[in-house]
Parts: sequence; C-alpha cells; structure tokens
Amino acid sequence: MALDFQRKIPASFERVRGNEFGYNAKQVDQFLQRARVALETPKAAIHAVTSADVRSVSFDPVKGGYAAAVVDAALDRLEDAFARRERDELIAAKGEDAWLREIGSLSGILRGRLHRPDGERFRRPSKKKARSYNILDVDNLCYDLIGYLEEDKPLSVDNVRRVVFRPAVGKDGYEETQVDAFLDRVVELMAAID
Repeated sequence: MALDFQRKIPASFERVRGNEFGYNAKQVDQFLQRARVALETPKAAIHAVTSADVRSVSFDPVKGGYAAAVVDAALDRLEDAFARRERDELIAAKGEDAWLREIGSLSGILRGRLHRPDGERFRRPSKKKARSYNILDVDNLCYDLIGYLEEDKPLSVDNVRRVVFRPAVGKDGYEETQVDAFLDRVVELMAAID
C-alpha cells in the first residue's frame, strides 16, 4: 500500500506562475512527509495521521506555490490509502462485522438527512447577505447520493470531493459550512466502502 502511494505522489509538484497563488510548498512538503512516515511506519510516526486529517488539511496561499489541483489530487489518493488502512485495521482488530456496523451507522446518519424534503435538507444562513449554496444543486447531489447508497448507482468519491455548487445569497441557499461538513462525512463513508 505505501509503495503504491509513493509511486503516485511526485517528489515535488508543479508550481503556478510567480504572480499566481498556489499552496505554500513548505507546508505541503512537511505535511506529506509526516503523512508518508505515518503511512509507511505508523509505530515510528511522531504524529499520527488519519484519513480525516488528510481530508481537512489546508495550506496557506502564496505566490508561485504548488498548483492546487495537482496537490489536491495527490491528497485524494493519500486519503484513500489511509481510509483503506483504517478499514483493514478495524477488520483485523474487531472483525468484518464491526466494520459493517460502523459503515451502517454512518450510512444511517447520512440517509436521514438525504431523505429530508427538497429545500429542507440543510439550514439557511442566519445573515441576509451570507454566501450560501444553490439549493437545487445541493438537492440534486443528494439524489445522486441516494442512488449510490440505496440503488447501487455508480458515483465516484472524487465527484463528491470536487463538486461545485452555484452560489446563492443568504436564505436563498443552504448554509455552506453545514453542507461542507455533511459532504466530509459522505467522503469518509465512500472512501471506507470503495
């Protein structure tokens, strides 16, 4: 698993032009080094790294930094590697039934929100001019997720990671932070299943 990950992650990443913003190269390199150690030799790692850590990591924008799309793709592969290891460790420690219960529990939580009525799946921002996500776009993704979870329709975890919703303003949309938190859990579930 670790060797497969190493083959897919370049030693350094493509950089954006000097006047454009990209990810802080030093921060990216430090995180990836820490993640590599945690993935290859978890007992020797000073800091544990989980798939959730990879999913939530962020880097400061700097001029001439690493191209975000390239780093994001590498982070997706890294997150998948950690998710596979976490699944395998859970199965080895507690058995496949424990893993299935965990997946079932998370799936049940997510389904509860997915089956809410259109336009009512997430809260609306409390501030009038707050940025929000287009309700129709979010609800359409929810239908795709129902198809994936309940009807075995194909849907890639990368499609969920890269989804872009049209912007809305205030109560005309869903609150961004709540939708983002929900999608993090969806990615967690999909990475554990696939």
